[in-house]
Amino acid sequence: MFNNEDQKELASQLIKIEAVKLSPKQPFTWSSGWKAPIYCDNRKTLSFQETRNFIKNHFADLTREKYPQTQVIAGVATGGIAHGVLLADLLNLPFVYVRDKAKNHGEENLIEGIIHPGQKVLVIEDLVSTGESSINAVETLRQAQAEVLGMASIFTYNFDVAEEMMAKANCELTSLTNYKVLVELAKETGYINNLQAEVLESWRESPAEWGR
Repeated sequence: MFNNEDQKELASQLIKIEAVKLSPKQPFTWSSGWKAPIYCDNRKTLSFQETRNFIKNHFADLTREKYPQTQVIAGVATGGIAHGVLLADLLNLPFVYVRDKAKNHGEENLIEGIIHPGQKVLVIEDLVSTGESSINAVETLRQAQAEVLGMASIFTYNFDVAEEMMAKANCELTSLTNYKVLVELAKETGYINNLQAEVLESWRESPAEWGR
């Protein structure tokens, strides 16, 4: 399975292709209204073959080693769809994706694709922040009587609230890289200095109140 060096390599690639941007001095504003010294857009990874294949292959290794009984790959809309498809294709498994809300026309599906009661599912996310939308997808699959084995993501912010939410929902999360690894790498390589690293850590500890 991937190790700390793999986590650092992926973090390095995310910075290089600007899928992750760190800006302690000029924070970004998230859609939630939070101020943040980081912005992560893993959709950019799809435009870079090396990074895209790194993610796909490490998701595949994770699935084979940790969840070999997986019968269906489920991507969380929208960021988890493309990476989930790539993984399902590599492993020759069926694929579905989970919407954040039902369509207001047609069959009003929450789950797009075919899934049968009792099937063992691995959920794919591109990014886990608070964990709320991720767990909503897990519960949607469970309501369809699927057995969720766990969740794999490209990146997580390591928020305590997300870890608590995953534990409460009894859903194991494994991320290919994470905020702590990324900040440490950025400091080691001179992308940020020690003071900026302290700012980034203070944000992670209290993101909702930070910058107010």
